[in-house]
Amino acid sequence: MLYPLIGIIALILVYTARHYFFTLNRLFGFQRHPYIDIDTANWPKVTILVAAHNEEKVISQILTALMSAHYPQDRMLVIPVNDRSTDRTREIIDRFCNDYPGRIRPFHRTSGKGGKAAALKDAMKLVQTEVILIFDADYTPGGGLIRQLVAPFFDPEVGGVMGRVVPLNVGTNLLTRLLDLERAGGYQVDQQARMNLRLVPQHGGTVAGVRLSALRQIGGWNDNTLTEDTDLTYRLLLAGWKTVYQNRSECYEEVPETWPVRIKQIMRWAKGHNQAMVAYSLPLLFGKHRATLRERLDGFLLLGVYVMAPLTLIGWILALVLFYEGVAPLHGVIAILSFTAFATTGNFAAFFEIAAAVRLDGSRQRICLLPFLVLGFAVSIFAVSRACLSQLLAPITGAKFHWDKTERFRTSS
Repeated sequence: MLYPLIGIIALILVYTARHYFFTLNRLFGFQRHPYIDIDTANWPKVTILVAAHNEEKVISQILTALMSAHYPQDRMLVIPVNDRSTDRTREIIDRFCNDYPGRIRPFHRTSGKGGKAAALKDAMKLVQTEVILIFDADYTPGGGLIRQLVAPFFDPEVGGVMGRVVPLNVGTNLLTRLLDLERAGGYQVDQQARMNLRLVPQHGGTVAGVRLSALRQIGGWNDNTLTEDTDLTYRLLLAGWKTVYQNRSECYEEVPETWPVRIKQIMRWAKGHNQAMVAYSLPLLFGKHRATLRERLDGFLLLGVYVMAPLTLIGWILALVLFYEGVAPLHGVIAILSFTAFATTGNFAAFFEIAAAVRLDGSRQRICLLPFLVLGFAVSIFAVSRACLSQLLAPITGAKFHWDKTERFRTSS
């Protein structure tokens, strides 16, 4: 049992070093923002897809914001993708269509396969522009965001674009504050560091863009995955397209306000990410494509992030068994010391990353919440482990593909 434990600890240390490396690069390295200063251009026509399933509480806010965007009106078409909604979503969308004729073209989907990717796939028959932007219905884009997301597509090598996500309901409770810290670390440090180092910025399923010709080359949206954004990231990479992260292109989202909703969300992310890991790990590492060695290694580590939760739990169990076994007490002592060392270096790596993000954001008072992140990490470890276990048991239990929509908390307007 000692050797599997040593292997788990070694893998944890790899991810620990990765956290430190990204954070130090973000704090002291050269920052790449190659497209953010493009302000005047011959802006191309763009189609904006807004994924919506029972979104009566939030759909009016994003449509209002998009109608106020600083982008030529005759070059921007908004398509709300109403996916089998049973509330007032269709009524609200149709009202906006009447108020803004020619600028909004609805796509009302009343049947078909469940999931966001399936809905986007069906809506593509209305898309005729080379640049496509995607938003979830609970997001609120600023006036200049559309130009910022479109600008990278002037580079012919760019197939995908991702902006930064910032929670708008931060002050609701402790959970929303913790998720705000996690988002800051993930975008302000991780994503920007990968952009700086020319690694693999992750395409997001919202506040994002994709080139139509690139999407067609890779076969369109994959409706057999729970996380179409991760899936798209790797299919674009394997096809030779670059994904760009725009850290200064901020959009505002509603994060979960209760722990059950958060657990469902992270379990869906874990299952979808693991689907991508199984599908793309070997082609990424050993396939014949244009990805550099650094992109292959970073992409592989990114694919494995959700596997680390169950491996950590297994490591804890092995450490305790070795400690109480009594046959080889020295092994137990080594195990406990090893995990104690991880607690002071590995956990601190994530804390360091988030603290750096808070410092870069200029809101230092949020650092006082860092100790409470232990609660969020613990919930995530057990939720992700539960998701991984259910995936492994699916052939036995007969569990079917299921996409859980994240509940909204805003008051309907």
